[in-house]
Amino acid sequence: MRNTDETERAGGAGGGTAAVRFDTKIAVLLREDLEPWQRLNVTAFLVSGIGTAVPELIGEPYEDADGSGYLPMFRQPVLVFEGSKATLTAAHGRALARELPTAVFTSDLFGTGDDRDNRAAVRAVGRDRLDLVGMALHGPRNAVDRVLKGARMHP
Repeated sequence: MRNTDETERAGGAGGGTAAVRFDTKIAVLLREDLEPWQRLNVTAFLVSGIGTAVPELIGEPYEDADGSGYLPMFRQPVLVFEGSKATLTAAHGRALARELPTAVFTSDLFGTGDDRDNRAAVRAVGRDRLDLVGMALHGPRNAVDRVLKGARMHP
């Protein structure tokens, strides 16, 4: 899905399209100084957290014309943003204050090898000292927009 707007095109019985505007937003905020491979890795890990925390965001399984089945995905677009370390830190604080479902990825996680070590690395640091490189969140559109103040769409 495109990450440039909040609408989805849905085909109708006559083959036409109708815009669907979602009441919620799924967003990923990445620190602007990440390498391309890091951006992809962080985004993949972060959105997996949103999908498990908010299962109603997941649509139905896919199937091609030959009957091959594929895993379901989010029902709505995932918008990807970037910002400075300060922007990410401020957004993290606003997301926690609004109690929005949030996933975090810290710089320490680039050096760990499994889920247990990942959780231990995050647990070892207080929330105000986390070296965040990315976060994902889900919530009402307006609340997510407020959390992401100062961030810009990923190029």
